[in-house]
Amino acid sequence: MEHYERHCPPAPRRLNCLIPPPDGYLVPIRWPRSRDEVWTANIPHTHLASEKSDQRWMVVNGDKINFPGGGTHFHYGADKYIVNLAQMLGFPNDKLNNEGNIRNVLDVGCGVASFGAYLLPLDIIAMSLAPNDVHENQIQFALERGIPSTLGVLGTRRLPYPSRSFELAHCSRCRIDWLQRDGILLLEVDRVLRPGGYFVYSSPEAYAHRDPVNRKIWKQMSNLAQRMCWKIASKEGQTVIWVKPLTNGCYMRREPRALPPMCGHDDDPNAAWNVLMKACITPYSKRVNKVKGSELLPWPQRLTAPPPRLEEIGISSKNFTEDNKIWNSRVAQYWKLMKSEIQKYSFRNVMDMNANLGGFAASLRKKDVWVMNVVPFMESGKLKIIYDRGLIGTIHNWCESFSTYPRTYDLLHAWLLFSEMENQGCGLEDLLIEMDRIMRPHGYAIIRDKAAVIDYIKKLLPALRWDDWSSEVKPKRDALSSGDERVLIVRKKLWDQAAQAAS
Repeated sequence: MEHYERHCPPAPRRLNCLIPPPDGYLVPIRWPRSRDEVWTANIPHTHLASEKSDQRWMVVNGDKINFPGGGTHFHYGADKYIVNLAQMLGFPNDKLNNEGNIRNVLDVGCGVASFGAYLLPLDIIAMSLAPNDVHENQIQFALERGIPSTLGVLGTRRLPYPSRSFELAHCSRCRIDWLQRDGILLLEVDRVLRPGGYFVYSSPEAYAHRDPVNRKIWKQMSNLAQRMCWKIASKEGQTVIWVKPLTNGCYMRREPRALPPMCGHDDDPNAAWNVLMKACITPYSKRVNKVKGSELLPWPQRLTAPPPRLEEIGISSKNFTEDNKIWNSRVAQYWKLMKSEIQKYSFRNVMDMNANLGGFAASLRKKDVWVMNVVPFMESGKLKIIYDRGLIGTIHNWCESFSTYPRTYDLLHAWLLFSEMENQGCGLEDLLIEMDRIMRPHGYAIIRDKAAVIDYIKKLLPALRWDDWSSEVKPKRDALSSGDERVLIVRKKLWDQAAQAAS
């Protein structure tokens, strides 16, 4: 799967041009209707519908594709499957959020992300992960629906998330060979699970024991999980749920040469950008081991409370609180500038391209949106703060293209990103073209940067077709301001390639 791990072509193959929408493209159906239906013309890949017709993934219905909420494993709907998981774990009121203690979920091999879609009413946000594979553009369907999703694969490199990011990981018929290479893929899941985190595994190997092959795989996987100090929290019918230990106690009781080995003291479990996976167990820090957990408050309190890992990146609780106040003020100004142009459901998929501590996303909590918080790889340590807050995000180098399909975000926010790219020697035009690829027609970009950068970008707006509407303002100075900043907000046109060529 190595060839799926990066989606940026080498420099000689990069194209300095805009990607037109497909024939018949329509402005996407707005959330919450989009959860259940999208325009067929916007994602002309209906092969998946016929291939999965008996599993209720999706159904082509004329000019629309409908999503009944089914999946390969949850034949009666993702909502009922989720209730059953909560019942298996004995959570209050049969709700998988466990009174706010389950917030971040990793769904590996997610299909069209119906599992993640039906977690949203529970205030659970899932990073739905799948490659662009033989099933054709699964994540493009998910993002068109307005469900948090990203292209990615468990291959040879670590997932771009810090350690202890998710309370629960999920694999339902995801066709992953968890036993390969000394269990390295399952050990990667272990790295990103929090203390006491759950791994939900729904697969024939977990229940079809009349088959000798399945029986053998189950025995080997059970043995691996046991050596990783995972315990079975519940096993029922077609699903088994393992739980990760809260402390290092079990690891310390293992035999000296037990496999998988413990990772070395020089291994940074939070290093996740272009870092090779290792077939070793990541122990907890002394702090986590002492308190028997991660000290996180339940959702939504954890969103604004100073996270326990702040001290690891040298930021005080006072500065964290001040950062929240600044972003509340900044976002209020953004919305005021766009008030005359936007409607209630103008935005659903939002990306903060230089997310810092996640303050921009936190200020949008009362909006019915989700935010992909992107942390530049030079500041990757900040991403663990974002996950501790109950938000999701990824590490990225904006000199490369982002792992998503064209036309997948309604709003992009870029704070001082262009100035940083200049310092790295990357082309500003390349970044603008990449933003255009990601942004939906009639989508918006909020660019906050130095005045000279804004002036440069304004000259390119007609060529980008970002001149449908724009607003520019000199913002109030605050503790995060850097010199002479400007805020430029633009809206992208819905354009037709043939019509543009004719004109």
